[in-house]
Amino acid sequence: MNTRQEKLEAFGRLLDIMDDLREKCPWDQKQTLQTLRHLTLEEIYELSDALLQEDLTEIKKELGDVLLHLVFYAKIGSEKESFDIADVINSLNEKLIFRHPHIYGDVEVKDEEEVKQNWEKLKLKEGNKSILGGVPKGLPSLVKAYRIQDKVKGIGFEFHDAEDAWKKVDEEIKEFHDETDLDKKELELGDVFFSLINYARISGLNPDSALERTNLKFISRFQKMEQLAADADLKLADMTLEEMDELWDKAKLHD
Repeated sequence: MNTRQEKLEAFGRLLDIMDDLREKCPWDQKQTLQTLRHLTLEEIYELSDALLQEDLTEIKKELGDVLLHLVFYAKIGSEKESFDIADVINSLNEKLIFRHPHIYGDVEVKDEEEVKQNWEKLKLKEGNKSILGGVPKGLPSLVKAYRIQDKVKGIGFEFHDAEDAWKKVDEEIKEFHDETDLDKKELELGDVFFSLINYARISGLNPDSALERTNLKFISRFQKMEQLAADADLKLADMTLEEMDELWDKAKLHD
């Protein structure tokens, strides 16, 4: 692996390239904080895909793309004379030191859970008015629910164990099933999802990763169905549900 000096030199080269691109490339010159935003989100999702597949080569590539965007934002910040990459990194360094008093101070912790609880308490000392203030509004609903639950857990607002959390799932499913008003039923469905996500989190499972793995599995199986149908000169749209079920069972054998 690279030495610390080689890592610093590589980062310095990236900053030099960013300066060149911003000065000489017509596309890079036109970019703003807002035009880059949706591109950054795309890069984050591509990194997420690579992480789920544990493709280290692709992870390296996607990390580079994300890093480029971070450097790009810092470059624009420096042009506005607001902040530069050193300010970004120094601010991060200070925050990490402040939020890890068990490393850089005299605080003692027993385990990971105490670290997380201290983290949330320290964030309030930094000026956050609410434990949930740091949950981004734009997060996908499933991820947002997970983060909300994880945040309030930091101050002890949590079921005693997974079994207690599952009782809440049962309760919410019954309320959903019994509700007949469509608008209220939608609210109850949200409660079912929220409680199920909570149960998964307490059980040590990541519901977002679980659902995405199922999405990928379904896509793979369905595309295999399409291939099997094409090999037999058939079209799925012309087949009965029973015939498609037979192809689905065959496709499962290729998992």
